[in-house]
Amino acid sequence: MIKYATNETINKLILLYVMDKMDSEMTEDTIFDMCYYRNKWLSYFGCKIALQELIKSDYVKEIKSTQTQDRYYIITNEGRSCLSYFFDEIPPSIRDEIVEFIKQNRLAFKRKQEYFSDSYKNDDGSLTVVLKIVEPTSTKIEVKLNVPQKLTAKKVEREWQEKASKVYSAIYDILLD
Repeated sequence: MIKYATNETINKLILLYVMDKMDSEMTEDTIFDMCYYRNKWLSYFGCKIALQELIKSDYVKEIKSTQTQDRYYIITNEGRSCLSYFFDEIPPSIRDEIVEFIKQNRLAFKRKQEYFSDSYKNDDGSLTVVLKIVEPTSTKIEVKLNVPQKLTAKKVEREWQEKASKVYSAIYDILLD
């Protein structure tokens, strides 16, 4: 069932509210996944237009990643101030849905944005799996593993999504101990 808002002002407020509750940089894909594909709080075009207008008005800041070429978006202090004045304009049912959804899914969305994995085939038939933890302006860690087969590469990539922070912490602790 489509339940997205049709009022442009409400669309902007919903988007600001989502960004405020996430309290971290978000890619456009993450924004659309949350606000349109999974929840229908906004229409696709309503979300696109609201994001561009919020950027123009300095309520949202765009950060271009030097590592992944992605663009990240984050609410500014002006955006938070605007949201505080017009918070009550967002329907309470949508506010409640947003809070609950983000509470349950914040970590998964952060992982999806920050934990990068890919693999490529080597001349000898093995594969190199590239694992990264990226932030908008830097790579925290990059690891390349040589594995014998595609099945192993896929397993390593899946495990990375769940264990990247533990791997990073372990390496950091070992090297700086």
